[in-house]
Amino acid sequence: MTVKATQETKAQVTSSVVKTENFETYVNRSGEGNEETILFLHGSGPGVTAIANWKPALEEAGKSFHCLAPDLYGFSNSSHPEEPLKNRQAWMDEWVRQAIELIDHYKLDKVNLVGNSLGCSVALELLIEHPDRIGKVVLMGPGGTPNTKMSFELARAKSFYDNPSKKKLQQIMSWFVYDAEKMWPVIEAVTDDRFENAMRPEVKRSNNSIFATAAVPVPTVALNRIKHPVLLVHGLNDKVCSVESSYYLAEHLGNPQLHIFGQCGHWTQLEKKDEFNFLIQEFFRDRL
Repeated sequence: MTVKATQETKAQVTSSVVKTENFETYVNRSGEGNEETILFLHGSGPGVTAIANWKPALEEAGKSFHCLAPDLYGFSNSSHPEEPLKNRQAWMDEWVRQAIELIDHYKLDKVNLVGNSLGCSVALELLIEHPDRIGKVVLMGPGGTPNTKMSFELARAKSFYDNPSKKKLQQIMSWFVYDAEKMWPVIEAVTDDRFENAMRPEVKRSNNSIFATAAVPVPTVALNRIKHPVLLVHGLNDKVCSVESSYYLAEHLGNPQLHIFGQCGHWTQLEKKDEFNFLIQEFFRDRL
């Protein structure tokens, strides 16, 4: 699939803190006033932010869709628990609650979802717990399935805080992509902000709590009962969450499609930016 980059003006992205009953959520927003809403859920990693994950998607999809990209609870500029949560499922419960409170804040009956990596796990939990609030779903680079391989790259990324440095952060980010030389300008552009963010005490504390215990895969019986349209998008050369995880979900979800990009790693939304933005919008418009 060949997609030419559009020359149209990009949608404006604004950022603000939204206070709901249990959270202060830093939200990046575009396309206000458009009829359908897409909620973008970011992945994990040292110093990750929603805007670093999703800015090109917000600028493009915001032309036609109302787009929300929050920092999840325990990440970046959203609120953080003062005491570590007991396990990963406790975190997941809070992320689901945060998403629903955000949807309610904007008075939305239903939203579409785009998840990246960890954000895919949150999206699946939302489908299980609040199916009536969710429309279509894109899962990009999902992990957390029984056949997901624990790569050396992911293991090293999780050890970032053992000896943190900008060089180590850049090394980790270079493992997220297929062609590090081609993507180096993108990596360099976000290094300072991500490192500064990663070194904030509350961010480090939350990160250590999130990854202190392993995620429990969604039972296959629960996956079988999900009938929402789901588009799985994966880089064939993903060394963080192996493509086998998307094969697994495609086998067990009730209404899946699967698109694999060759010569692409874990950052499909950046490595195949124009193609990814075209693909998800065609999916949400019922044209795939």
